[in-house]
Amino acid sequence: MTPWIKNYPPFDREAWKTFPSTYMRGAWALTPLCLGFYLGLPWWGYFLVAALTTPLIFAGFMYMGSRLQNPWPKGGDATEWLEFKNPKDAARYKNKRIDMETLYEMYFDQELDFKHPDLHHVLTHRHEFVTFEFSIVGHLKFLITQWVPEVLSHSRRQDTEQVTDHYNRGDKQKITDEGEDDFYGCFLGDRMVYTSGITYTGEETLEQMQDNKLALVCNKIGLKKGDRHLDIGCGWGSLVNFSAKNFDTKVTGVTLAENQVAYATKVAEKWGVKDKVRYLCRDYRDIPDEKFDKVTCLEMAEHVGVKNFSTFLAQVRELMEDDGVFFLQIAGLRRAFQYEDLIWGLFMAKYIFPGADASMPLGWVVTQVEAAGFEVAHVDTIGIHYSLTIKKWFENWRKNKAQIVAKYGERWYRIFHLFLAWSSIISGTGPATCFQLTLHKNLNAFNRKQFITSRLKSESHAPTLPVDGYAKAGAMNGNGTSNGSK
Repeated sequence: MTPWIKNYPPFDREAWKTFPSTYMRGAWALTPLCLGFYLGLPWWGYFLVAALTTPLIFAGFMYMGSRLQNPWPKGGDATEWLEFKNPKDAARYKNKRIDMETLYEMYFDQELDFKHPDLHHVLTHRHEFVTFEFSIVGHLKFLITQWVPEVLSHSRRQDTEQVTDHYNRGDKQKITDEGEDDFYGCFLGDRMVYTSGITYTGEETLEQMQDNKLALVCNKIGLKKGDRHLDIGCGWGSLVNFSAKNFDTKVTGVTLAENQVAYATKVAEKWGVKDKVRYLCRDYRDIPDEKFDKVTCLEMAEHVGVKNFSTFLAQVRELMEDDGVFFLQIAGLRRAFQYEDLIWGLFMAKYIFPGADASMPLGWVVTQVEAAGFEVAHVDTIGIHYSLTIKKWFENWRKNKAQIVAKYGERWYRIFHLFLAWSSIISGTGPATCFQLTLHKNLNAFNRKQFITSRLKSESHAPTLPVDGYAKAGAMNGNGTSNGSK
């Protein structure tokens, strides 16, 4: 089998085959029962003890499993790929592998650098010098002090703090005055879309891939003139302004980030669609109780959290007309996990997307939407598209290093440098992916024939939409690419 990444030596540690999940679930159930009996606790004490012991049991099984099951091959020399600043560290890892958590923490703290200038290339060889092991000091501490409380809470205050801290990072004054985001613009490019693009040839520019995606979404939901369109988690307003410009729709975009509203409003003014769009800077739970023909949510539902996911879906259903369509694009994980998946997920939860715990396998998502009263019209897995999108983000980030370091410092540059390089590989090799679900209310009277046409259009690779929303992009040609793009 030839890997799609050039020179990538595939190495599968299929933890899902050997991990003793049955024993772990048994320990979850029996440990609090035994402790409660031994301590003479009342019946409700079982749940209290369970809450305290579950993370510890999980950590114990992951710690032992990642070290003892499918052990890493002998050999490996971290010093062949890493330049340690401290000679003692260099001596420690000579002819020895380094665990991934130690590697990225030392890299962020400027205690090591990579010998090869291209981090993406280095990480394609990570299995030659890295291990993916669950740590008691770092990972367990993070689980108990941050991840578990966040998963159990997902309060308005928590979600607001996490989202605004992440997405308000750019200079708001620069956004308001010049229409430029000096942080996210350094890797998202002209389109300012922080979700997976779509490629039909593998050769498109980042801008063309995002144009393809916007056109694809509009095709899948059958967007037409006059539709009332709601975009939940609208980001910098790319889909909202695109919809209003190209389809003459009335669009509402919702986000918690003031910077994103400022940027999106600036673009709407530039495009002459300000009277067709409405941006609401608020929690999704505070969306006005109105009815919409089309609802889209691109990679925001992860932040809703597992705890609130069913409530969120019920809310969306109530916001839709009976003949409405709901498009959900959501980042997800594979069920057949490997230990690298776990370590990458913990890194993402700590440094990049805290609180985004509703990134789950496809089966879980489908179960949730069906339980909420939706029917799945069709599903696409676009992980490989995401891989190519993130690779282009990574290249942009490297290109703008001097600007980023000057404004935000070396540490922020390094965090996103590793995030983008690693995630491009992760989404291209299976650990993480992205799903597109086209949904509607599961009602007998719903006109399902409409999806015959929309499905064929979305797979034709030749969007016929008047995609002229982006002045720099021009209109799409018959190959799904863009004339006049940079």
